[in-house]
Amino acid sequence: MTTKTYEHNLGVDISKEKIDVSFNADGVVGFTNNQQGFQQLLKRISKESTRVVMEATGGYEKPLAAFLQTYGIDVSIVNPKRVRDYAKALGKLAKTDTIDAHVIRLFAEAVNPQVMPQKSESQQALDALARRREQLVKQRTMEKQHLETATNPEAKRSIKRMIKQLDQEIERIEKQVNDLIDSNPAYQDTVNRLTTVKGIGPVVALTLIADLPELGQLNHKEISALVGVAPFCRDSGTMKGKRTIWGGRASVRAALYMAAVSAISHNPPIKTFYQRLLQNGKAKKAAIVACMRKLLIVVNSMIKNEADWNPNFGKLA
Repeated sequence: MTTKTYEHNLGVDISKEKIDVSFNADGVVGFTNNQQGFQQLLKRISKESTRVVMEATGGYEKPLAAFLQTYGIDVSIVNPKRVRDYAKALGKLAKTDTIDAHVIRLFAEAVNPQVMPQKSESQQALDALARRREQLVKQRTMEKQHLETATNPEAKRSIKRMIKQLDQEIERIEKQVNDLIDSNPAYQDTVNRLTTVKGIGPVVALTLIADLPELGQLNHKEISALVGVAPFCRDSGTMKGKRTIWGGRASVRAALYMAAVSAISHNPPIKTFYQRLLQNGKAKKAAIVACMRKLLIVVNSMIKNEADWNPNFGKLA
């Protein structure tokens, strides 16, 4: 995927209630984080060679990004760790909404991040269903934890009723997801291809389709950084810190973690890769992250090249 340059970059800092937008070095304008605020912002944006750049903020950025894309505005969503590191390089150690918006704009001008592909209506629907399923699963997990510690009989019956209701609703959502995938040949092909990789099941495949539309469109370094599985150095002077991952697409990382844990047990090449890392002194957690990154790189290449899973894919080195 090629990256074009833009004459104007808008840096957007997003919170639950508001968005702060840096149009230029002169100041920041605030808007409410709702449809009314989006419309007001739209009136201030020139579509000519303009890109709006925001950080991945756990989902708060999604409504604004989708709104702007609907009106033909290019949007980039960037890893907040990269922005903070850039701010430190500039000597901007303070952190406020105004400073953050300015730094995001400066970061965009310096780095020229990739523009996020616009999601189709079906992809937006799939995304919404995937998020709802995730919410329900979390609620069910909490109720099951409550059941483990409950002693009052009536309380236990109440919890069991709630778990049953959540089971039914999750099943209903999953049927809608399956129907949506079945009605879209492209989704079917992607799911079928992804699930040939031992460790990647339907839920992981769904997450990749819904939350990572860039899959197959970026190179391995770009996709790793976007998801947040590319390790960042923590070096200073002669001190060599641990390389860590940070930011990116949390939902995709969570799905890749489950896939990697499964693959370490059931996917021979990934298992061999993992064991080799441990033998070389890599900590278990770091080795799992490396397997997550390896799986992502492999499936990204599979989708890009319309290739099926090959146990010798890239020699998994």
